[in-house]
Amino acid sequence: MCGIFGYCSFLQEKDRKTVCDILVNGLARQEYRGYDSAGIGIDGDKPGEMYFFKEVGKVAGLRKKIAESDVDTSKTFISQVSIAHTRWATHGPPSVVNCHPLKSDPDAHFIVVHNGIVTNAVALRLVLQKRGYKFESETDTEAAAILTKYIYDSQTGKKPTFTELVKQVLHELEGSFAFVFKSSHYPNEVVTARRGSPLLIGVKTEKKLKVDFVDVEFAGPESDAKSNSALAPPTSPSGLLAPPSNPGMLRSQSRAFMSEDGLPQPIEFFIASDAAAIIEHTKRVLYLEDDDIAHISGGELHIHRLRRNEEGGAPQAQHRTIETLEIELAEIMKGKFDHFMQKEIYEQPESVVNTMRGRVNFDQARITLGGLRAYLNIIRRGRRIVFCACGTSYHSAIATRAIFEELTEIPVSVELASDFLDRKTPIFRDDVCVFVSQSGETADTILALRYCLERGALCVGVVNTVGSTISRETHCGVHINAGPEIGVASTKAYTSQYIALLMVALQLSEDRISLTERRNQIIQGLHALPGQIKRVLDGDKGFQELATGVLANQRSLLLMGRGYQYATCLEGALKIKEISYMHSEGILAGELKHGPLALIDENMPVIIVMTQDSLYPKVQSAYAQITARKAAPIIICNEEDEGIPKGCQTIRVPSTVDCLQGLLNIIPLQLLSYHLAVKNGFDVDFPRNLAKSVTTE
Repeated sequence: MCGIFGYCSFLQEKDRKTVCDILVNGLARQEYRGYDSAGIGIDGDKPGEMYFFKEVGKVAGLRKKIAESDVDTSKTFISQVSIAHTRWATHGPPSVVNCHPLKSDPDAHFIVVHNGIVTNAVALRLVLQKRGYKFESETDTEAAAILTKYIYDSQTGKKPTFTELVKQVLHELEGSFAFVFKSSHYPNEVVTARRGSPLLIGVKTEKKLKVDFVDVEFAGPESDAKSNSALAPPTSPSGLLAPPSNPGMLRSQSRAFMSEDGLPQPIEFFIASDAAAIIEHTKRVLYLEDDDIAHISGGELHIHRLRRNEEGGAPQAQHRTIETLEIELAEIMKGKFDHFMQKEIYEQPESVVNTMRGRVNFDQARITLGGLRAYLNIIRRGRRIVFCACGTSYHSAIATRAIFEELTEIPVSVELASDFLDRKTPIFRDDVCVFVSQSGETADTILALRYCLERGALCVGVVNTVGSTISRETHCGVHINAGPEIGVASTKAYTSQYIALLMVALQLSEDRISLTERRNQIIQGLHALPGQIKRVLDGDKGFQELATGVLANQRSLLLMGRGYQYATCLEGALKIKEISYMHSEGILAGELKHGPLALIDENMPVIIVMTQDSLYPKVQSAYAQITARKAAPIIICNEEDEGIPKGCQTIRVPSTVDCLQGLLNIIPLQLLSYHLAVKNGFDVDFPRNLAKSVTTE
């Protein structure tokens, strides 16, 4: 939800056009995170002056607005700080007024960009309005901007440092956030902070950094006391009028940015919600942890903590490692494809190989997942396995639940993260909780993870994004290695999650000799899978004809299947809903006569999954029930199946092991949803009302 981008250059001569291009390109790389509106805030011509460009809609509109402006783009800066934002509306509709960066006052003494939700924004707004501050927007973020100015104005005597000021602001805020603050009072400085929303910083220098980490500068105990209330009266020494604290930093210089001769060196910093926005500039990045506050000034990056660790808590890391990104720029470009979603569907023969690479030994029929090696025996001794996920990730857990139970003989439950928390589900120390998320930043799933950690369960992460919150906070896990996924509708992440979870089940069962033949059969099926996916993709023209023929102008669609194919129907229906805005529903074929059969007539389009497995006769029974009521279903079946009645509309797919068949069956539905959206002229990569990384509850 919402994309943040910031650019700080020090002793690097940059003209305003270059700065704007870097900002807009950074936003375009993160447009999947929010595309209701976009804006940037840059340095003006005079000291303390700021220029803003804001536009409703896509980043392309913002780019055009900047190009058409009469601002002098040739002005150069030796050092500068600029921030930018793409919005996914939560508070207030998309509008220029609600677009970030948001100002603290008409003179823009403080400006802020924000990803997340400030849950006590209404209370803060009331307090600040009573004290004479005026609000322009409907956003929760504006409360944070005006609060910053209020606290700054309230200080008597020596003004606080930018970091101290932001720390006081954050103590008043509730909710989840990633913030970037810029101020005319602190020229060429920027402060960022995160709690619950992702934020990373890229570093680009001509010379090699002295060390590959940044020290964490812990505050003294006197600065850790949280303010009592944002509603404190003006005479109170706490709350909004709390005096600036003396942080008592343990270190005064960030060792990573010290040059050999002690002189400042030219450097650039890139702040972003996603590594995709940084990769074209640098591969050296640092991931911020929850409650980190990063301060960039004078060519140095300092990391502070919002508060010290509570007594008895886990020890805090003394530094943040500067890591090297492994993704390439080409991976986040469309290449020859019209849309990112289309590209990602066609990448699946390679992405499933990448998920298995180095993990599946086909010669010895062995699975090795290094991230789980030390925990396998603990998982095997668990009394149950609880999967927790949302959306497509939830469907990948549904798809593999049966094979988990078959191979491990451990009871498995699959939970939607939001419902799991709403019910306050009982979790015990001998439970194994598996959290599945493409981004690793899904808010509901992270909250469920922390709930389970508090109760002592072993927590396993299955994510696509290295360095994400779930990958850092779980005890162990598996990266699915699908590569960057830009399209909002998840495609290759689904098939890679499916395979990753299947590999976990296979490795857990390796101590069961009685299951050797079954495991070998599945591993042989995995070996053939990439080629079979390619064969399905070769039939794309037929799926396009379905979208423009039989299914054209339909308003609703039912998908039904049983066993392993129930998850295929759920995921296929979700894709069609997300992208083509057609109402679609995945139905368990065994439940047909318990209600859904009432919907069936000659006008209701139906897709039924009838690939051959042990439940094939039961699906044939469901087929008979719907055709008796004049339905003309589209049948997804195996290439060699001769039992399909003549004259039926079919989608033929290769045959594989029962627990892998869903990987092949889902691809026609992904392509079908894509072509339905294209036919209707919808924005495939950025469907209305949706965002890729759901970082709010």
